Amino acid sequence: MNVELARKAADFIRNANRAVALTGAGISVPSGIPDFRSPGSGLWDKVDPIEVATIDAFRRNPEKFYSFMGPLSKVVEKAKPNPAHLALAEWERMGKLHSVITQNIDNMHQRAGSRKVIELHGNGAFAHCMNCRAEIEQAEIVRRLESGGGVPRCDCGGVIKPDVVLFGEPLPFKQLVQAERDAESCDVMVVVGSSLTVAPASMLPQAALAGGASVIVINLQNTYIDSHAAVVLREKVEEALPAITEMLKK
Repeated sequence: MNVELARKAADFIRNANRAVALTGAGISVPSGIPDFRSPGSGLWDKVDPIEVATIDAFRRNPEKFYSFMGPLSKVVEKAKPNPAHLALAEWERMGKLHSVITQNIDNMHQRAGSRKVIELHGNGAFAHCMNCRAEIEQAEIVRRLESGGGVPRCDCGGVIKPDVVLFGEPLPFKQLVQAERDAESCDVMVVVGSSLTVAPASMLPQAALAGGASVIVINLQNTYIDSHAAVVLREKVEEALPAITEMLKK
């Protein structure tokens, strides 16, 4: 752990009037949830997302979607928030973090105790019928998949779709607007576990910089914003964030 850089990050957060966090798949990897884009290990190295993760592909062949995403749903359901999720929730309780903007769909921030979470890509803990719009929880989907019932369907016969944004679908307007507002109005943005390669979330650090904020990056890989960041920590998120928490308490 680079203690000096961690302490510098803690100082920025301590002195902030309105800090926000932007989180990506990397914050959930320590919980056992695989990410999609890491070179050599990402899920998209194993399957073409165009074949399984577009809205057109889902409508055309939901069986293929569930054959790939079904096992991931089981992993997410059994996963638990890790120390990085818990640290962000604690920052909020301490009054040091205004909100968490996340690209993740795993519900880990809420389960860790974060209250203001802006989900740009939806939440896989819930689903709905494509026909009658009835709601269903992820646990029920997993139960049906484990029972070998094939594509989960509603009582009306409609296909059930997780409440996640697939390729080809627009991001939820309300959440996107709120994320942009929080980015533009913050004075510190902490980027955690995101490669910053997926727009429009990847543009939020630029919005923060344009508003005069300082950006802190905590990520194992390089990001395009590193050269403009006030602090770049190449550390494991599950180690860096708890270390910063302890520094905030002192």
